[in-house]
Amino acid sequence: MTKAPFRADHVGSLLRTPALKALRLKKEEGRASAEELKAAEDEAILQAIRFQESLGLEGITDGELRRKSWHMDFMLQLGGWKSEGKILPVLFHGQAGDLHFTRPDMRIASKVTRPKPIFVDAFKFVHANTKRTAKLTIPSPCMLYAYVGEANIDRGVYPSVDGFLEDTAAAYRAEIEDLYAAGCRYLQLDDTSLAYLCDEDMRAEAKARGEDPDRQLANSVALIRATLRDKPADMTICTHICRGNFRSSWRAKGGYARVAETIFRQLPYDGFFLEFDDARSGDFSPLRHVPKGKRVVLGLITTKIGQVEKKDDLKRRLDEAAKYVPLDQLCVSPQCGFSSTVEGNDIAVEAQRAKLTLAVDLAREVWGGL
Repeated sequence: MTKAPFRADHVGSLLRTPALKALRLKKEEGRASAEELKAAEDEAILQAIRFQESLGLEGITDGELRRKSWHMDFMLQLGGWKSEGKILPVLFHGQAGDLHFTRPDMRIASKVTRPKPIFVDAFKFVHANTKRTAKLTIPSPCMLYAYVGEANIDRGVYPSVDGFLEDTAAAYRAEIEDLYAAGCRYLQLDDTSLAYLCDEDMRAEAKARGEDPDRQLANSVALIRATLRDKPADMTICTHICRGNFRSSWRAKGGYARVAETIFRQLPYDGFFLEFDDARSGDFSPLRHVPKGKRVVLGLITTKIGQVEKKDDLKRRLDEAAKYVPLDQLCVSPQCGFSSTVEGNDIAVEAQRAKLTLAVDLAREVWGGL
């Protein structure tokens, strides 16, 4: 395959160096300037680009090294939301116990807009510094919808949720249009909200809040379809459906069966990055709903622990998945990023290299190339 997603791919984020994390903290404390941080980020990203190229990867990201978190850095630059200044705890689960992530409360108080380009300059830097395919990751528009919830959309602004969905999609279309003009041909929309709809406990919690998970799924489909309505034919847009990733911990559990037929057949993505690194993700049977021509990137390699998988075990898992979707439609990658937030997962840089190298070696052996 000469077009993204590639036989060996990766979700996007890479571990930050201790020096870069320390400088970001100094900047937040007012002890370093924005210019100093940007210069350090530029250098770190150049090193990340060369690192990916040295492994043989074809899709090259900036490692999300300019971000504090994979999604909030983008979402907070959209217009229309307001906060009461509250900090909301989000519970994650890990091998060492539970962890608490925090985020601001968000409500929609005016029309959703994109006041200015958000990640366009970040993409341009990668595009200018690699001859391979520069890939950008941004949070799915479904994340704004899920974080706000219908109860926090001002009905004076949007009497119907349909207007909110259309304005959110329009904001994203503007970003995608500018990214395309800047040379972006490989974009990934990261989405935890769809995976959370597979978790029976989280569905029950949503219903207790007065939310309807099935309506959320239907509205999410409408939102993505509107977002990708004008997608250029030569631009590959994929999604990564994730159960949460924060310091090697996770939020949700449950296989894809609840949403598989809907997302695979109704969402106009070119490819799906899916987690399949442990039992929380269920079996491969939901892949039977994947239409011809859609690519599935199997996240068989975990980023949450440092133990490196065995290649023969991964080959057996590929054979198992191929019972439901042709091998020619499959690719392989780590199950998530290595550092969805600035803290990063509890994994060494050597393990990060070994796991990405494993994906490349596996692709060459199974498919004869990348």
